[in-house]
Amino acid sequence: MRNIRLKLSYDGTNYHGFQRQHESHGPTIQGTLESVWERLAEEKVTLATAGRTDTGVHASGQVVNFMTSARFPEEKIPKAFNSMLPRDIRILQSDCVPEDFNARWSAKWKRYEYQIDNNLIPNVFNRLYASHVPIPLNIEQMQRAANLLEGRHNFKTFAAAGGASKTFERTIYRCLIKKEQGLFVISCVGDGFLYHMVRIIVGTLMDVGKGRIPPEEIPDIIASQERKRARMVAPAHGLSLTHVHYTDESPFEVFRDLTEIIT
Repeated sequence: MRNIRLKLSYDGTNYHGFQRQHESHGPTIQGTLESVWERLAEEKVTLATAGRTDTGVHASGQVVNFMTSARFPEEKIPKAFNSMLPRDIRILQSDCVPEDFNARWSAKWKRYEYQIDNNLIPNVFNRLYASHVPIPLNIEQMQRAANLLEGRHNFKTFAAAGGASKTFERTIYRCLIKKEQGLFVISCVGDGFLYHMVRIIVGTLMDVGKGRIPPEEIPDIIASQERKRARMVAPAHGLSLTHVHYTDESPFEVFRDLTEIIT
């Protein structure tokens, strides 16, 4: 038996999230991948994933692993998979990892990015990958609030009901906001994320940008541990899982853009 790790990207628009569900709910990323492997190798497998992305959420750096007895050379797995996958899912890399590797539990940190189209008239080419907010957003105030989210906190305020996590302490290493030609990109890097956590953070930052929440309230919102204080969950289609890291380098060593100082 070998433990195979895959790095993949997908457009989540047409999928009912990553996690396999009953067929009546619609296709899922996990279900599609497992079905293709069964046809390729005549073997049923169960994938472990770094992040169970929600319906409509995308990924450019998702990671999965599975145990297999099939004799496919690792370097040929991406080509074999991609020949049978729909065009909105692509395997980027594959390798053999130690038996105790798990895509979720072995991860050191992850990076998510959320895109907001802040133009009055939305760009039609961003409609599947950016949430449209026609009200002007104050990026300086949003970054001030984002800075206050960094560090280790109890993020129960930013966890939606229905998640399986029993503890709520997480570390956000960096929450960075950039803007170019009306497109906001919010990068959120942390050691783990609760159910809907990134989307709730983005929704709160949107309210800061609209002037509805002063940045100085962020510490009190965190300390309250009351879900209602963090307000809206940002739409799923603006979110993408872009990187999962498994070695000891810090996010700042891997991504130089995170060291930029934006006030």
